Amino acid sequence: MPAKMALASSISNKAASPHSRKASAAEVEVRQSKMDFFCKLGYGKQDICKVLKNLGQEALEDDVLKELIRMGSKPQALENQAQPSQLKLVARGSCSTIPGLKWLGEDGSDSSDSLRPIVIDGSNVAMSHGNKEVFSCWGIQLAVDWFRERGHTYIKVFVPLWRKEPPRQDSPIADQHILEELEKQSVLVYTPSRKVKGKRVVCYDDRYIVKVAYEKDGVIVSNDHYRDLQNENPEWKWFIEQRLLMYSFVSNRFMPPDDPLGRHGPTLSNFLSKKPVLPEKKWQPCPYGKKCTYGNKCKFYHPEKQHQAQLSVADELRAKTKVQLALGKEEE
Repeated sequence: MPAKMALASSISNKAASPHSRKASAAEVEVRQSKMDFFCKLGYGKQDICKVLKNLGQEALEDDVLKELIRMGSKPQALENQAQPSQLKLVARGSCSTIPGLKWLGEDGSDSSDSLRPIVIDGSNVAMSHGNKEVFSCWGIQLAVDWFRERGHTYIKVFVPLWRKEPPRQDSPIADQHILEELEKQSVLVYTPSRKVKGKRVVCYDDRYIVKVAYEKDGVIVSNDHYRDLQNENPEWKWFIEQRLLMYSFVSNRFMPPDDPLGRHGPTLSNFLSKKPVLPEKKWQPCPYGKKCTYGNKCKFYHPEKQHQAQLSVADELRAKTKVQLALGKEEE
């Protein structure tokens, strides 16, 4: 009798083993699929295993995600994981650049935060590129690309809404599809206009341009001086005088000046930056060299007097008297 019971139990175990193997294989597959799913979301394997152990292998994905969030586990960006392998050392002064690090500072921070917003007068730029005869949308694209390459993230182009209509003989438009592309990219903004009894009523787009640039503390890109708006608001007058960036087109190349406010003004980089970098003061060497007879009165730089302060005779006498008085007090 015991032998029969042992034989029956062994037969039942053999019969159940394929089913249990299938069940265990299915559980492993479910577990692996959940692991892969949450790994793709960026969560660590240790956190995922811990949660599955607490909730069980049959827990729903939503429950697992809630538990991961409750534990304080944060997903890591996959791009950041792959970034170190893409970095390459480049010799200082080399012309070759890494595409993603072209406009990054030495500390690795993005320079877009330190750059001013750009507001482009679309009509002015397009007509300038079309030699004041054709509204050339390609000129707007060239200007936008120039600022994008420098790292500017806030770029807005203002164009009247009626430029969206089919071109007419008295107002030709070239490459009109560029306006649609820039509008999809949230770069181009149409100023409102409508028709009343067959006549077009157009809003003053220059007012939009100056107002947005003033509120954003940005730069206006235009060859227009906006004299009517300067007379309208004294704050706008100062802003237009100090933040207007003029330009030229040279063989389909957008070229703003290197000195937007004149020879004695800031450079183009400082003009477009929120935090301008002041150049180091460089002394001009004395043309007479060691033969100079001006002494301390000489305003030029003398390399042989590196450790001697550039003081006038009066300042030098005052410094000597102070030292003598200090020494006298110490002796007393």
